[in-house]
Amino acid sequence: VQLQASGGGLVMAGGSLRLSCAASGFTLARYAIGWFRQAPGREREGVSCINSGGVGVSKYYADSVKGRFTVLRDNAENTAYLHLNDLKFEDTAVYYCAADDDGVCGSSWSQKTHEYDYWGQGTLVTVSS
Repeated sequence: VQLQASGGGLVMAGGSLRLSCAASGFTLARYAIGWFRQAPGREREGVSCINSGGVGVSKYYADSVKGRFTVLRDNAENTAYLHLNDLKFEDTAVYYCAADDDGVCGSSWSQKTHEYDYWGQGTLVTVSS
């Protein structure tokens, strides 16, 4: 059972990246997927969350990324994605994905980190100003 986060890299401010979160050993469709990030010297913070299910599922975003980041899932590929657009220097961080078998993000999705069952290893996003 594993979550594999990938897609990070070095990008200039204003640029874009697509992060992937691939699951192996379990069916990702049943899980809510949270995205978190941790910048050097700062606490981990929630970025986005998407409920389990297919088309039209609920999505949640931190205010700091709303309108710039988009969370998606492709259940056929057993993968979730986080599209990062209009990147800013302050978006620089290690990004993690996590899976919650409750299937629902809920209003406390960014605080309930202890309820996520699986975590990816993290992928580094560096935004140059």
